[in-house]
Amino acid sequence: MKYSIDKKEQYVIFTPLEDKLDSLLAPVLKSELLTVHAEGYENLVLDMSEVKYVDSSGLSALLVGDREFGKNGGIFLISGVQDHVMKLLKISMLDKKLNLVNSLEEASEAIFIHAIENGAEEEEED
Repeated sequence: MKYSIDKKEQYVIFTPLEDKLDSLLAPVLKSELLTVHAEGYENLVLDMSEVKYVDSSGLSALLVGDREFGKNGGIFLISGVQDHVMKLLKISMLDKKLNLVNSLEEASEAIFIHAIENGAEEEEED
């Protein structure tokens, strides 16, 4: 699987450089997402702008990312979803479960807001 990783201070942008996220590539994506999470990053943006097709195993990989990064108060965002993939997300109702944004700029803002909200929650607990 070809991909690029851009590690920022607050988050990582993971960009699959593939047309398809199918049963051949989904296990690799899951593994890479778990590796990034294990490196200590709490927030990840999955840039899907290159991906034109996703099957059920690809959707499973997205759910793994959402679960792992959401565990400890982090956030998993999916950016740049193509029309065909968006239709599948809507049919499977995952558009309601996953955090979808239109652009990397929107993702950056969402992570900033998420960090502020989490900081406020932690202060309330003290």
